[in-house]
Amino acid sequence: MFSKILVANRGEIALRIIRAAKELGIRTVAVYSEPDKQSLHTLLADERICIGPAPASESYLNIPNIISAAEITKAEAIHPGYGFLAENPRFAEICEAEGLVFIGPPASIIQMMGDKNQARRRMKEAKLPVIPGSENVIEDFQEAKKIAQKIGYPIILKAASGGGGKGMRIVTSPRQLEEQFSIAQSEAQASFGNPALYLEKYLISAHHIEIQIIADNYGNVLALGERECSIQRKHQKLIEESPSPFLDEKTRKKMARAAEEAAKTIGYKSLGTFEFLVDNQKNFYFMEANTRIQVEHPVTEMLYNVDLVKEQIRLASGEKLSLDHSLRPRGHSLECRINAEDPEKFIPSPGRIEFLVLPGGPGVRVDTAAYSGWIIPPYYDSLLAKIITHAPTRQEAIAKMHTALEMTTIVGIQTNLPLHLKILSSSDFLSGRYDIQFLEKFLAQGKGPRGPKT
Repeated sequence: MFSKILVANRGEIALRIIRAAKELGIRTVAVYSEPDKQSLHTLLADERICIGPAPASESYLNIPNIISAAEITKAEAIHPGYGFLAENPRFAEICEAEGLVFIGPPASIIQMMGDKNQARRRMKEAKLPVIPGSENVIEDFQEAKKIAQKIGYPIILKAASGGGGKGMRIVTSPRQLEEQFSIAQSEAQASFGNPALYLEKYLISAHHIEIQIIADNYGNVLALGERECSIQRKHQKLIEESPSPFLDEKTRKKMARAAEEAAKTIGYKSLGTFEFLVDNQKNFYFMEANTRIQVEHPVTEMLYNVDLVKEQIRLASGEKLSLDHSLRPRGHSLECRINAEDPEKFIPSPGRIEFLVLPGGPGVRVDTAAYSGWIIPPYYDSLLAKIITHAPTRQEAIAKMHTALEMTTIVGIQTNLPLHLKILSSSDFLSGRYDIQFLEKFLAQGKGPRGPKT
């Protein structure tokens, strides 16, 4: 086991990793940008070191500075969290070259699954159904037009490198394709340094379902159920839950087995998530794989009573997978992402938190790095906290979440708490009748925070 790890991230995920490491008896090093000097992860780590000014490109994405911080503090491993460098194969390679353990999959796996077209090809070889689309990256509009005509509209443009909704555009006509192609390219270049795109058939009224995978260095692979992620805006997830109210047991098991076999085929290691679109007939199609810990991992942890971050660290240290197929989910869990943003305009709301009250009680978990007096900088993701509930039934988990959100008080900034409360009260959500179109329609019908009551 490691004696010291460096956490190459910030906010709630950095704090989450620090807590897991401390429980394992591992000392931690926090890195931070200048505006994050008083962030909670820097205050609770055993050591901390500044790696640059506010822009992420000069701090949290600055590989030489992070490697130097690890060497100066004599850290043995680096945990990247999610975002920033978590899915950067070059960073994983450099860690290995410098004698540091990268707590995540090998660089070759990150490279393979980060290249969306290569990932699609490998998943086809692994017998996973894949959504019809381009076989290779597309850099020319005319090529995109031909492929779109062949598979039929609507289609979705996606950045070949990256994720998180960046470089994605839904296109319903040839004219719109011409408008959106260059925009998607520019966004892909700005976000990932690579303008290459690929396109897929866009499934209307589908469900976004992901399967949690965990694998050791000895060929053992385990799928820990699914997470329903269809409540999202502009491809950014807002609410996740498990089990999915849409899947039946047959489809659930089939998807888990398929994800496990695919992971074994490519020699997957560490944590990861295989993401699928599922149509109304419960046919599922592979979309992509995220080679990192997910924002919504607490949903699975609550459902299975496991600590995925501690298990990930153990696996990176060379231990065998301690979990097996005897593990069974219990009850129901859901997560609401609380963002520091205007709930009407969906723009970030940085500033000082003047007063903060977070919920608690049986079956309620809050993952956050926020505290009263903390100044939320405008330079990074707006995620402020994740509120997770667990109960014997879905109805009880939702009721518990509704109470938890009502008891949450955040003064000084705007948040999307009102939107969460409206969604949780809607009849479609309560009955489980929702898909990836839900939030768009919900807002269009004036059912947002200031709309009429449902």
